[in-house]
Amino acid sequence: MSYNYQKQADTSKVNISFIILIAGAAALGGFLFGFDTAIVNGAVQAIQVAFQASPLLVGLAISGALLGSAIGAFFAGQLADRFGRIKVMLIAAIFFALSSVGSGFPFTIYDFIAWRLLGGLGVGLASVIAPAYIAECSPADLRGRLGSLQQLAIVVGIFVALLCSFFITVAAGSAENPWLLGIPAWRWMFLTEALPSVLYGIAALNIPESPRYLIAQGRDSEAEAVLSKIEGGDLGARVEEIRQTTLMGHKPRFSDLLSRRSGLLPIVWVGMGLSALQQFVGINVIFYYSSVLWRSVGFSEEDSLIITVITGVINIFTTLIAIAYVDKFGRKPLLLIGSIGMTITLGTLAVMFGNAPLDANGNPNLTGSNGIIALIAANLFVFCYGFSWGPVVWVMLGEMFNNKIRAVALSVAAAVQWVANFLISTSFPPLLATFGLGAAYGLYTIAAAISIFFVVLLVKETKGKTLEQM
Repeated sequence: MSYNYQKQADTSKVNISFIILIAGAAALGGFLFGFDTAIVNGAVQAIQVAFQASPLLVGLAISGALLGSAIGAFFAGQLADRFGRIKVMLIAAIFFALSSVGSGFPFTIYDFIAWRLLGGLGVGLASVIAPAYIAECSPADLRGRLGSLQQLAIVVGIFVALLCSFFITVAAGSAENPWLLGIPAWRWMFLTEALPSVLYGIAALNIPESPRYLIAQGRDSEAEAVLSKIEGGDLGARVEEIRQTTLMGHKPRFSDLLSRRSGLLPIVWVGMGLSALQQFVGINVIFYYSSVLWRSVGFSEEDSLIITVITGVINIFTTLIAIAYVDKFGRKPLLLIGSIGMTITLGTLAVMFGNAPLDANGNPNLTGSNGIIALIAANLFVFCYGFSWGPVVWVMLGEMFNNKIRAVALSVAAAVQWVANFLISTSFPPLLATFGLGAAYGLYTIAAAISIFFVVLLVKETKGKTLEQM
């Protein structure tokens, strides 16, 4: 059966407001996702000093959350298909809150890593549930923009985390110094996450369940009530159309991703490739280690944090560009333009860092115009990523899989993304120490160049299609 989406041109303001409200509430998980992964940025050196930790343990402290994220993402789809999208959001909110308090008051580097791992489980759950829920609750002609709210929430979360780190550090004089109540400043950085965690849980309790999940559970009347607020009109045919694409005879499982002849379904490989390349270009080195990176090339601690905050603003601005144009230009053109821009800017950074003279500590010494060129190239890289691979990959992962496999396939793709994130983040400190910044950014440049061919050859446009047409 087909559905006339021209009717959406007449969608009332109330319906659009409702859609934005529920999508925004779901995207709060993205805010915590960004906040949780970036708040550690300003605390890296303070953690090393506080626990006298080795570079390896510091790397695990930074990226331990990413392992939890991979685990959480991998199981999120099955949990969401069994218990519903809303209950999984609530579980994620609880994990975020517990991790915030635990990370703020650790006794050793080892239990700090454990608390970060728990927060990572929440991040992994949220990274799957938010794009899936938003895609399942969005009309086709608005889905790209609403799906981009996930990335907007992520980058706002990153920005707020960086801003918190900056102000707390400035107020205390250093991340290592005591601040309010005599508690070291770096501990307060993690404690600030508790409030948005509670707000996320409250928001999840006040939004409806996904209509596609409800139909898959045989709860058609509840699904119609939700769809009536989203799409309006006669919904009998619409419910039947969705039902035909969700009937499986069994609960969704990982074996549904396998074809009879070639292992994983081709569309799953494409989703995994998008996820891996989104991380292999090294974007999170900028956000996890930027203060360390800029200090290593000659900037002060305070100036490094200011640069990082400016980078966060650029990331938000470019995500707004993606929201404005993703449904107009399509997903594939934005990805391709972004890939080309990232290759050029990362290549510039690799050359600048690779040819810079080294100081007494073995760090590249970028002075004068060289430092400015590197700074501009790094922020142009964030600009190119911010309107393309940042938001568009999350949009596509939420919509490219059909109704029968969406949650499970998205889990696998998101788990791959977090594993890739972990590999890049954990490998950066030893790469920096052993081979230098030039070699590290050379690898990220190669990944960006590969992404150009990946988009051209393997990515198919999804703009304007309903989820039932996937």
